Amino acid sequence: MMQKSLLCLICVCVLGLTGSAPAQAMDKRKEEEQVAQIKDQNISLPHTTVIIDVGHGGIDGGASHGDLLEKDINLAIAGKLYLLLRSQGIPAIMNRTDDYALSDDNHWHNSKSRHRKDLSQRRQLTEEIDSELLVSLHVNWGKNSSRRGPLVLHQESGESALLAFCIQDALNRQQSSNALPKLGNPFYLLRRVEQPSVIVEMGFISNQADRDMLTDSRSQLQVAGAIASGIRQYKWINH
Repeated sequence: MMQKSLLCLICVCVLGLTGSAPAQAMDKRKEEEQVAQIKDQNISLPHTTVIIDVGHGGIDGGASHGDLLEKDINLAIAGKLYLLLRSQGIPAIMNRTDDYALSDDNHWHNSKSRHRKDLSQRRQLTEEIDSELLVSLHVNWGKNSSRRGPLVLHQESGESALLAFCIQDALNRQQSSNALPKLGNPFYLLRRVEQPSVIVEMGFISNQADRDMLTDSRSQLQVAGAIASGIRQYKWINH
């Protein structure tokens, strides 16, 4: 079945609900017939639960520039990505919705390392939640402040590589860059999570232009929109 939001959007377009006078409105029976026709078409996006892994959090601020912390950028863009995916008929969930460390919820991993407990908790959630994809949001940093642009890291599997290429292409177009995704073997989540997963480095906090983009609300929405576009493209190709 078509997602309710998509159905409502189509109904608005078809039925011409633009605030016209009641005398110009279509009769109720005709409206119901048109809505029924739309439902019969079964227009829908492939159903996928996307886990949005919001990088860092709490005591772990991630990369930084002055008082600006990666964890806050990740959370801001993740929230926009979540809303975009849901509005487009793709079920999504965020593994943190506020500024806290996931390691604080990990009472099962017998380790003194907060970092290891954080990572294992993120992996554990992918096993407990019925999901098909994991997209981990991060911000890059480099000694050379001229380095800029997005980079998507993927697993060895073909599905992960395809997801990475789709998201990288969308981000390249959004940010006028030309990077290619890379294999991310050293990264824990990409080695341990079973479903197709990618790490999205959305830009460099060490670069002024990227930093301005990553902290501007409208630009954050554009970044989230590009990532959502890549996920949609992946789903249609892989459907």
